[in-house]
Amino acid sequence: MENLLEKIARLEEAHDRLDPEIVKQKNVKLGLRNQDGTGVVAGITSKGQVRGYEKDKWGHNVAVPGKLFYCGYDVEDLVAHVDKEKRFGFEETVYLLLTGELPNKSDLRVFSMEIASRRKLPETAKKIIKFNSKNDDQMGALHSAVASLHKFDKNPKSTDIRTVTEQCVDIIAKFPTIIAYNYAVLKSNGSPPPPFIEPDEKISIAENFLYMLHGKMPSNEIALAFDIALILHAEHGGGNNSTFTVRTVSSSLTDTYMAICAGIASLAGYLHGGANEAVIRMMTDIRKNVKDWNDDDEIKEYLMKMLDGEVGDRSGKIYGMGHAVYTVSDPREPILKKMAEKFSDDAGRSDELKLYEKVAELAVRAVRKKKGKKVCPNVDFYSGFVYDMMGIPVELFTPIFAMSRVSGWSAHRIEEIIQGRLIRPGYVSSLKSMPRYRPLDKR
Repeated sequence: MENLLEKIARLEEAHDRLDPEIVKQKNVKLGLRNQDGTGVVAGITSKGQVRGYEKDKWGHNVAVPGKLFYCGYDVEDLVAHVDKEKRFGFEETVYLLLTGELPNKSDLRVFSMEIASRRKLPETAKKIIKFNSKNDDQMGALHSAVASLHKFDKNPKSTDIRTVTEQCVDIIAKFPTIIAYNYAVLKSNGSPPPPFIEPDEKISIAENFLYMLHGKMPSNEIALAFDIALILHAEHGGGNNSTFTVRTVSSSLTDTYMAICAGIASLAGYLHGGANEAVIRMMTDIRKNVKDWNDDDEIKEYLMKMLDGEVGDRSGKIYGMGHAVYTVSDPREPILKKMAEKFSDDAGRSDELKLYEKVAELAVRAVRKKKGKKVCPNVDFYSGFVYDMMGIPVELFTPIFAMSRVSGWSAHRIEEIIQGRLIRPGYVSSLKSMPRYRPLDKR
């Protein structure tokens, strides 16, 4: 069987690999991308808008500093206001994405209380988590736990908007609890985990997650910073891979649990949500192999070797650099960098931050020299460093991304159901001719 599997794999490689000339000849938009790298417009949304290009007077796309909007509101303004007022803003962001409007004080209070009241898991769900989480794949564990939630829903397959909204709010509320419990099982290393910490209904989503993770209340400074990180990851337009996946499966009128699990599956990929973990591994490798962290030439030489696939994970990538839309700047990156500056000073890790800054600066030049592409540090470059200084383990970086982004997935799912059109793009054939069937005894 092993030899046959090898043969099948070789045939797959030969049969499925594309000739670049065929792509050009047939004008196929691989990855739903235009030739200039911008996304093919495949839908319409009021939820998130990502701006990295503008049309010049000749109608050409010109790269501009990146902007991100939630239902028309600049995310930088949202963060600036909650930061200035020293209050938690993620619940407000969830409400905005679902409804398209900022809540008044009364509605925000009731909405926050509703989310808090839904955090607890049924005892059977806890047993499922204990059974499914005895491995280090925390995204797989999250997928399994969310898939099992349909067992506790009296009407799981409903696509009535009120029912779907209630399901989405319930899932958003339970995500932090599931992630904290999954990690508690992982930490137990095969032994029975200690009793799960019950969620606290009197505190914010950010505070409650950190409390459940560490078993004690976080400092106000860390909880507020974590809240801002959740806001920054909550939404990124309908074209990002996980959200588009949720919209695609939602357009078939599958149930909410299936749709959200599809988003989790997409986000688990290293080219999407897993990039922040990859940055941490990359920086660990650089710290180990670059002797002088202040020597720009040594750092740049190592980065060029990374691009050549000679060092690091040999993928030829510098993680945390570049984005599908942003080329000049990612509006989320400076906010996380500012957090990194603050926490690194407090933690005595300023030398590490300086190395991050040097890698960011020199990587931009290295990619331009090697590949002729203009790139910028993205949201993933500093986020893992910030989480690490908050005491959050690397295994939870991507699940935390999901914990935030599930609010955007939910908003897009609801919008897709209301718009009501099955997503069904076309594919052209790569075959040069149509083979004729030959009987088995003549092959």
